[in-house]
Amino acid sequence: MFNSLSDRLTATFKNLRGKGRLSEADVDATIREIRRALLDADVALPVVRAFTGRIRERALSEEVSGALNPGQQVVKIVNDELVAILGGQTRRLTFAKRPPTVIMLAGLQGAGKTTLAGKLAHWLKSEGHRPMLVAADLQRPNAVNQLQIVGERAGAVVYAPEPGNGVGDPIQVATDSIEVAKSKLHDVVIVDTAGRLGIDEELMQQAADIRSAVNPDEVLFVIDAMIGQDAVKTAEAFLEGVDFTGVVLSKLDGDSRGGAALSVAEVTGKPIMFASTGESMQDFEQFHPDRMADRILDMGDILTLIEQAEKNFDEKQTEKLKKKVEAGEDFDLNDFLTQMAGLKKMGSMKKMLGMMPGMSQYKDQLENFDEREVDRVEAIVRSMTPHERTNPKILNGSRRARIAKGAGTTVTAVNQLMERFTQAQKMMRQMTRGGGMPGMPGGGGMPQMPGMGGMPGGAGNRKKKAVGKKKGRKGGQSGNPAKRAQEAQALADKKSGKTKDPVGSAFGGVDLGKDEEFDPANLPKGFGGIFPGGKK
Repeated sequence: MFNSLSDRLTATFKNLRGKGRLSEADVDATIREIRRALLDADVALPVVRAFTGRIRERALSEEVSGALNPGQQVVKIVNDELVAILGGQTRRLTFAKRPPTVIMLAGLQGAGKTTLAGKLAHWLKSEGHRPMLVAADLQRPNAVNQLQIVGERAGAVVYAPEPGNGVGDPIQVATDSIEVAKSKLHDVVIVDTAGRLGIDEELMQQAADIRSAVNPDEVLFVIDAMIGQDAVKTAEAFLEGVDFTGVVLSKLDGDSRGGAALSVAEVTGKPIMFASTGESMQDFEQFHPDRMADRILDMGDILTLIEQAEKNFDEKQTEKLKKKVEAGEDFDLNDFLTQMAGLKKMGSMKKMLGMMPGMSQYKDQLENFDEREVDRVEAIVRSMTPHERTNPKILNGSRRARIAKGAGTTVTAVNQLMERFTQAQKMMRQMTRGGGMPGMPGGGGMPQMPGMGGMPGGAGNRKKKAVGKKKGRKGGQSGNPAKRAQEAQALADKKSGKTKDPVGSAFGGVDLGKDEEFDPANLPKGFGGIFPGGKK
């Protein structure tokens, strides 16, 4: 999502780097590129004019001319204005003082209301609520049946007294559902209403009648993020006819432009509250304008990553691993398997990596990343015996051949996994001694991920470096006398126990500074269950 806009803006800001002062011509050129990028992203013309007008006014003010780094100040201004155009602050659901809270969904047919109703129910369940879905779309063929299937996937109860397909009164169904929810102790009712292929009076009247009958606490307008320029016209029609309280963007992952997101909030004055970012029930998130602006400008979204980790990683297992690491015990393949399971629960690996800052430069590698590689790695580990997982050092050639056969892969794949696992062990040992965390930003390369060896810091690059080494060294010694003496001293220190593993050795020799500089307490909130001493 927003790939096109993000690439264009990132390229535009590169031209501002290193300039000690920005002339009016520089500002005009930058504004012109921003305008083109927004129009190409299908943002409505009135929104583009207002947006670029505010940026130009601020960019020519003393705010930029007096800044130490004018280029970075312009990026900050664009970020601030993006946050404003996306709604400013995060808007959360308003719950009724006396349950049940009634949430009504409205929108055009094909916008994804029914699927989104299930995703919203699944999200509410994860937040500790007991939602009930109401089948009030009785016109679209098989709409009731679809909601029942979606409700089953979401693990939510569905109230569907009428068969639909043109049979039944949607207003009566919606009204009765409130009493049913009270009797069965459901604290949230989600009413799925009918849509049309286009805006018409019958659609608006029915939606308005349902709203009057159930008096919902929230009316969410579901809009297809791929709708483009029509987003503004559709949103204004529904605002006038139904008066919605918030917007939900569906299919946001299917559009690299994302113009609807940047247009709707600005034109209607109503906040974007949720976004659907994939096909599974987990691909649904609360919309944070500041985090989305950071994603658009390729600054990453670490807070969302931390929140997902807190939700999906088993607290008891994480605490157990923390105590194990603190006690100086080695990280084994059972722990590796547990961490892999937590990563899989978090969803798409591509999506998670895409939330890291500066990932636009690795776009091609991300696109080529095979999500099934995680399953292959898991299959290899599960092909081992419990004793082998606990003591991976016993994995000789015959054992590795048996594991490869059991996992349906090659011995080479098993060897590569064991190499990565050994690196992970070294990293865990290093962190227990306060040696720092390899692969952090600024270290000169990305951590090696399964199937991504060609990335900077990955296995592919290390192999190329190995090829370039000089041949013919006797016993691996350097031909330089001074360097040979240095190597001899390092070997002597290693035997005497004075040395430790090279800093950053897990991911391609990244230099992270002195050990005493690393303090886990300075890590962001949410890392407490993973790194000893971190904040919970």
